[in-house]
Amino acid sequence: MRKRIVSVVIVVAVILAVAGAAVNLLPRSTMAAQEAPAAEVQSPSRALPLLSDNPYIIADIAEVASPATVYISVEWPSETVETYRRQYPSIDPFGSFFDYFFGDPFFSQPQQQIITSAGSGFIIDESGIVLTNQHVVGNKGEGQTITVVVDAPGLEREYKAEIIGSDYSLDLAVLQIINENGDVFPTLPLGDSDASRVGEWTIAIGNPYGREFEHTVTVGVLSAKGREITVYDSESGRTKVYKNLMQTDAAINRGNSGGPLLNIKGEVVGINTAVHSQAQGIGFAIPINVAKEVLDELITTGSVSVPWLGIWYQNITENIVRQLSLPDDKGVVVMDVVKGSPAEAAGLKAWDVIRRMNDRDIFTTDDLADEIKKYKTGDEVLITILRGGRMQMLTVTLGNKPDSLR
Repeated sequence: MRKRIVSVVIVVAVILAVAGAAVNLLPRSTMAAQEAPAAEVQSPSRALPLLSDNPYIIADIAEVASPATVYISVEWPSETVETYRRQYPSIDPFGSFFDYFFGDPFFSQPQQQIITSAGSGFIIDESGIVLTNQHVVGNKGEGQTITVVVDAPGLEREYKAEIIGSDYSLDLAVLQIINENGDVFPTLPLGDSDASRVGEWTIAIGNPYGREFEHTVTVGVLSAKGREITVYDSESGRTKVYKNLMQTDAAINRGNSGGPLLNIKGEVVGINTAVHSQAQGIGFAIPINVAKEVLDELITTGSVSVPWLGIWYQNITENIVRQLSLPDDKGVVVMDVVKGSPAEAAGLKAWDVIRRMNDRDIFTTDDLADEIKKYKTGDEVLITILRGGRMQMLTVTLGNKPDSLR
């Protein structure tokens, strides 16, 4: 019996040893496949990069960007004004960032007043080319005196500057610092606002409320893209519509207008332009890509040309379909033709229905507006119209939209 027991123990031991060796000899892929479910559950998610990886990243960006951010002051020609023209706070929730200063509001007699405005800007070329807002500096030839204050190492001084290009509708202006000494200025790189993502960090640098708080740095996030706001312009008496703006909660105030909105790489992605005065943390910036598209034209020609057809038009309603006996509601109807416009020269008339421009079908007013934007002043386009039940084609040479209509 003892021998049998010993034999059984030996056999069991041999079997266990062989089984253990076989398990160790299995391919690793088999083991990995068996253990994958447990590892998948227990594996921690991949850590995202945080600002805490470099707690001084904002400070680093501000240190590099601040010297290229400038304070701009403008003195306008003196004029005799009545005190009732003094501008009091507007009910417009979207205030621009500069103030006009008049004399004693209680002095009732006409007097000579010096009107000033101020804002921010940033240098984009070593020769001293500055990008800012048009509403800060106005347009070329208006008699204003522009001073740019640079606060870069070795260049701490005031420079005179002149406008080399501006556009009211885009609210963009390009200045040239009068650089008599041939100074080399610090610059800011221009980023890609189309690539910006909602929720990413943004940094605003500017001069809120003048030189007293110059080079103020604030931080927030890109709150939204594609915003549209309407601002009443008390100077022109017109409303200005801003489209496709970037919204940020980085604190910006009067005087920041024209300053840079930076991403976490230190690139300019927007130009601070407007703020909602009745809310907190709601500011707006012009996407830098808008400026990049017209920058060369502003510098070389001094303005931005806007392709223009020269008609007033609207979408086709059921009533218009019945009145004009149209087959459907496709296209836009011409309500009026501007005298002396490209449309008049091409023979367009009121009640014509534009159905097609070149190779694109037109269904709505937005379609027509978007299609015109694709071309340049001087381009020829083929327009297909429906007039009196018959289809016709007209060739139109697009003109440059007058400033009064922009």
